[in-house]
Amino acid sequence: MIASLLAATLLAAAPTPLTVVKSGNTDVQRAANAPGATVESLATVVEKFVDFEELAKRALGEKTWASLTAAQRKDFSQTMTGLLRASYAQKAIGQAQADVKYGKETVEGNEATVATTLTLKKDQIPVDYRLYKGAKGEWRIYDVVTDEVSLVDTYKGQFQKLLATKGFDGLLSTLKTKRTQLEKENAAQSAKGASGAAPSPTK
Repeated sequence: MIASLLAATLLAAAPTPLTVVKSGNTDVQRAANAPGATVESLATVVEKFVDFEELAKRALGEKTWASLTAAQRKDFSQTMTGLLRASYAQKAIGQAQADVKYGKETVEGNEATVATTLTLKKDQIPVDYRLYKGAKGEWRIYDVVTDEVSLVDTYKGQFQKLLATKGFDGLLSTLKTKRTQLEKENAAQSAKGASGAAPSPTK
């Protein structure tokens, strides 16, 4: 009885998808506007609520994921996580001054969507966050849909083309090259920031 009551209490206290997105955006904007903010420092904040490994897994597709060895899954997940966290954080720095308005929260089983509108200067951009419920009942973001363009679907389309022409090893090699290039760009931005120049986000 006590165990059941404790489980029910913990479940009731778990943050809702809307709360996760709100607190995540607040933390990101605070980190992005902090003196000396870098892509790396921001990435550390972002990965607390965005599950990059889940995003990568869904983008690759269940069939391909199931065909990989444990070593291949680990290599792919680490490569994509490094690429995604750097890319996501880089964009967040560019949107540090944006105003975020929150819309509807939709929950269907273990999946949820939170609608927001991002106002940057005079532009209003619809951004939807897709979340899934983890094993411990926590909600984690796994996809971001900007102006009806899904991050997962975008990567999935690119992955399918590379898998068809280069196979999994070729795909992984391409991703590692992109990750290295992006990390070099971010390091250069951090160096500029440290010397007093404001880092400019790379699209």
